[in-house]
Amino acid sequence: MDLLRKIGVPLAAILIFLALWEGIVWWNGWPNYKMASPSDLPPAFARYWELFLTMGWQTLWRTVAGLGLAVIFGTLLGMVMGFSRIARDGLYPLLVGFNAIPKATLVPVLALIFIGQHDFNTVLMAFLISFFPIAVSVGIGLSTLEPEYRDILRSLGASKLTIFWKIALPKTLPEFFGALKVSVTLAFIGTNLVEIVSPHGRGLGALFKSGETNGDYPLMFAVLIALAFLGILLYYAVVALERIFAGWAERPQH
Repeated sequence: MDLLRKIGVPLAAILIFLALWEGIVWWNGWPNYKMASPSDLPPAFARYWELFLTMGWQTLWRTVAGLGLAVIFGTLLGMVMGFSRIARDGLYPLLVGFNAIPKATLVPVLALIFIGQHDFNTVLMAFLISFFPIAVSVGIGLSTLEPEYRDILRSLGASKLTIFWKIALPKTLPEFFGALKVSVTLAFIGTNLVEIVSPHGRGLGALFKSGETNGDYPLMFAVLIALAFLGILLYYAVVALERIFAGWAERPQH
């Protein structure tokens, strides 16, 4: 029953969304060159399915690569901020200021600095846009660790590394996975910013740009749905990892 609820409720929500979308387009009488409807998308997927597979994979692996770098760097940076108040006070303003910069403005800068390095630029942008939530969540989780635990373990001769592995890391895992769910969507945004703003003929962003250039609105909306599907897929992969490593933090639903 619980499995049926977890699968059935999201599917029902998606079907309701698609039905509302179809109804709005029908009610307003919009042609597909103004607003494509869900019924216009299957022909686009059928016509360009090979491109969707190829470019979808290109977008996915770059996103996962950038997200992986964000996890490593964000965790290490969060550890530094969590265990050092001086580092936390010094780095927070820099991180907030950097995160406030519209990332679309960084795409041309990266394209000029790393000319021709399309894969590197795409992975780098996915990383730059997604590490911030992870660093902040880990930093906050570690900085709010009860000092009594640290004092007791230190009195027993535990090293800082032992304290981190035994107490700090498990305590931070729920916040970490919460931030990782946010970073998943941000990483996709970073990937597609480069694919659209600095086109190089790769990824779903390039396919979207092609549809825009040719006035193929069903293709454009089909790309958006494909991106949403990949985002949901990666999100649930994170949920699965969360249940493996931090399932103890989930409260039972009654």
